[in-house]
Amino acid sequence: MARILLAGDADVLEGNVWQGLPREPYLLETSLPGVFAAGDVRSGSIKRVASAVGEGSMAVRLVHQYHADTGV
Repeated sequence: MARILLAGDADVLEGNVWQGLPREPYLLETSLPGVFAAGDVRSGSIKRVASAVGEGSMAVRLVHQYHADTGV
């Protein structure tokens, strides 16, 4: 079954997945906690390689932060 993940603070907070969690979503985190998006898959991306590379490196840092904060 295919699933669509929404990115962006407003979209993420509207979903039931985030209700009851003790934190706000991290930058680049999708509507599924712990799943991050970068590059062309993001809504509103500018479709440039340099931007995608930068977002990818941000996503890696945020994954490490997510693991450290949640203990997963």
